[in-house]
Amino acid sequence: MSTPNEGLSRWERREERLIAHTRILDLDGVKYYHPVRQVEREFVVIRTSDWVNVVAVTKQAELVLVRQFRFGTNDFSLEIPGGIIEAGEDPVVSGLRELREETGYGAAAGRLLAKVHPNPAIQSNWVHFVLVEAVERSHALEWDHDEEIEVEVRPVEEVFALVRSGAITHSLTVAALMHFEGYWRSRPKG
Repeated sequence: MSTPNEGLSRWERREERLIAHTRILDLDGVKYYHPVRQVEREFVVIRTSDWVNVVAVTKQAELVLVRQFRFGTNDFSLEIPGGIIEAGEDPVVSGLRELREETGYGAAAGRLLAKVHPNPAIQSNWVHFVLVEAVERSHALEWDHDEEIEVEVRPVEEVFALVRSGAITHSLTVAALMHFEGYWRSRPKG
């Protein structure tokens, strides 16, 4: 059995330059050198803050979902709550904040379920999946200026079926729910 990366040559990161700066991301041109092929190429890397997505479960075994307009697809998307982690903010604290602001639901604590790279081919950030159980609606909504969100609460098994049917297409929501499903199926019942 081979070890991971055996036989692969690591590209050497060289210089980088800022191509564009926006309020949510920086676009960098990064030069890499391949030591075996002896070539240098510039690749585009998106540098942005880490993100958080929240799997929020009610005491009635329902998941809190949000439906909102997404500019990238020019359409509405059904997904789990989430947002940008502020500089220096703990992912669980960020998840609890985003859940409260977007949905009005809250709980005393949460825990990190998993973290993944959203798209390692071109992005440098992480998305953290936070699990919050026994949530209750207890806060006023605090949307950002560009947010308009419809909050939906659906049974856990129905949400899994929505993923399998293709009704939920947001890839980070699908990934978070895959991690959650493993937890959900293995937890002690009762």
